[in-house]
Amino acid sequence: MPKILIIDDERGIRSTLKEILEYENYTVEEAEDGEKGLDLLSKSKYDVVLCDIKMPKIDGMEVLDRSRELNPDVPFIMISAHGTIDTAVEATKKGAYDFLVKPPDLNRLLVSVRNALDKSNLVTETKKLKKKISKSYEMVGTSEALERVRKAIDKVALTDARVLITGPNGAGKEMVARQLHEKSNRASGPMVEVNCAAIPGELIESELFGHEKGSFTSAVKQRIGKFEQANGGTLFLDEIGDMSLSAQAKVLRALQENKITRVGGEKEIPVDVRVVAATNKDLLKEIEAKNFREDLYHRLGVILIHVPPLNERRDDIPALVEKFLQDIAQDHGTKPKTVAKNAMEYLQKLDWRGNIRELRNVVERLVIMSDAEITEEDVKLYAGKAAV
Repeated sequence: MPKILIIDDERGIRSTLKEILEYENYTVEEAEDGEKGLDLLSKSKYDVVLCDIKMPKIDGMEVLDRSRELNPDVPFIMISAHGTIDTAVEATKKGAYDFLVKPPDLNRLLVSVRNALDKSNLVTETKKLKKKISKSYEMVGTSEALERVRKAIDKVALTDARVLITGPNGAGKEMVARQLHEKSNRASGPMVEVNCAAIPGELIESELFGHEKGSFTSAVKQRIGKFEQANGGTLFLDEIGDMSLSAQAKVLRALQENKITRVGGEKEIPVDVRVVAATNKDLLKEIEAKNFREDLYHRLGVILIHVPPLNERRDDIPALVEKFLQDIAQDHGTKPKTVAKNAMEYLQKLDWRGNIRELRNVVERLVIMSDAEITEEDVKLYAGKAAV
């Protein structure tokens, strides 16, 4: 049951609120002043706090302020017999979820508590989802090659320097981009991804910069592009080597001026975006072949991070396999399977041209097709490849 804390120096108010809330099947605890309330907040977790403003020792506004240090996510509903608009505005500015006037209307009180609980649940679920997503982009392994990548990320992340990530398909370039964003000062902002290879050349400019209504035949309404969506955060341009030359010219201008213009528009729109790009191509060879602009290459490649193929970090295969076993078991709602020592050694000897992505697929196949312990024979039978 949701747990609610009432902080009020009036015994009658506390008793009335407690009786109402317990009738609604909430668990309720009481504090007769702000000092006791803060003590309880430091010891227990509450879903909602109902707090009086005028109290001896420590008033409600100070309790609200100091509670932010203990648990910034718990919703506070402030209550006052001397409610004014100024007081309500001040409480809201300090982070209060709602403001009620004494004696509170019963229906208004219950609606406010339910809405506050909904907000609390949403915050909790969002944190769980972010943690799950962050875990899915975790870089696993302790090889020297991977450690070099980690050190580069740690040095670069807190800056706004543009980063060009290179490496073969399936090696984990997107994970590097994610880590750069999560460890940056822009982590609270959006990370917007664009796969330049998956968007037709005639649509890439609209995708990146947006378009105005009527700018072309199918432009039935205004569209906000990825640069604007990523404002205040990170824009990840994956497979940048596949971008058309006309789009490259516009991206270069956006990087030079920190401004974009929507397709069919004339207004310049300022954008605050950190651009991280990735490619599996040799851009220097693409420049020689006139397929990629050299000036854009130098704009994007302030920092270069190369993600090694899995064949160059075979020591990481056991840790990766273990992670995939855990992830797959969680997805299927089953107990994680184990891998025999000789089976793991055989996996380390295989040629992983598809890199981490291929390894993940093979592990899932082995989990589905094998018994509780994955044997060397299972690997030979289901991996679909011979050792090198």
